[in-house]
Amino acid sequence: MPATRLMLLHIENARRRRLAFSMWRLLKSLPQHGPRGPYTQLNSTVPIIRQFLDDTVDLRPNLRLSHRSLAALTAAINLSVTRGWPKGIEVLLFVFWLAHAASYRVVAAACNIPKSTVHDIAHRVTEAVVGILGRTIRLPDPDQLEDIAAGFSRLGGNPALRSVVGAIDGCHVRMKPPAAHQLDFLNHKLFHSIQLQAICDHQGRFIDLFVGFPGSVHDPRVLWNSPVYNRQLYPPEGWCILGDGGHPCLGAPIWLLMPVANPVQARFNTIHGKVRNNIERAFRMVKARWQSIFLRALEVKPAFASEVVTCCAILHNICMENGDLFEAEPPPEEDGPPPCSDVASGENLRD
Repeated sequence: MPATRLMLLHIENARRRRLAFSMWRLLKSLPQHGPRGPYTQLNSTVPIIRQFLDDTVDLRPNLRLSHRSLAALTAAINLSVTRGWPKGIEVLLFVFWLAHAASYRVVAAACNIPKSTVHDIAHRVTEAVVGILGRTIRLPDPDQLEDIAAGFSRLGGNPALRSVVGAIDGCHVRMKPPAAHQLDFLNHKLFHSIQLQAICDHQGRFIDLFVGFPGSVHDPRVLWNSPVYNRQLYPPEGWCILGDGGHPCLGAPIWLLMPVANPVQARFNTIHGKVRNNIERAFRMVKARWQSIFLRALEVKPAFASEVVTCCAILHNICMENGDLFEAEPPPEEDGPPPCSDVASGENLRD
């Protein structure tokens, strides 16, 4: 037998041994309550489970997450009730459902489990992931503001924006027309959606999230109803965040700066765009990772759609913390609603 073929045979045997050991370890971790039936036994012939058990396989083409990010998610959430298998398997099925936005029937056929089980896992794990929202997406501490401002100043290449500690923007998440109040969810682009408003730091991590308003609502109204505005949660006094032309220019109750309409001050708009582009980059990363969620219409109820979108944002931060980046080409620019002028102006502060 040639040496090369013998070496490949040894490598294949080693991989099979690792897979068998992983199966044994997972089976040993299951609670032992009498003889195990065929329902609670792991089926290693299912491709997605076989890939999950093999640490050498890249999970991102099918799950959009790396092994490290998936392990971090599994360790972060708390599932009090399981179906008799390890928590990691339920998280695996949830991420598979989220990555493909497929029907419960399709996921059940792909994973060889009942459709009712897929439905139960999707909703329970979604609730568990939303439960860690406060730990993964949170406003920075006061001692972190200087570093964030320095990061935004480097992005703009100008110390004039050294008081910027965030960038805000919103996007529409397409969904199937709901049974009730369909016109409320019909946006100005003539498709049904819910709104996602987010604020990110200089590294592209989300630090605030507000999801669920119907698509027909304009960006300023979404901002005015968000806790970050009406409770004056962020930014603190003396700091500002940047928004696009769809947001009002504010000096109170929070400091929010938008681009200048005067073409003479185009230099400010150039620097402003370099810094504010960070939130658009964060949205592009989320949409590239969860294309099935953001580029197709969600076929769930509006309340559950908000939870699914929140899970995508939470997973974005978890992936950022574990170095699991997912870049994408920038989409074509979209026009937003006209600026709103019936609020406290921040033009003097901007000047």
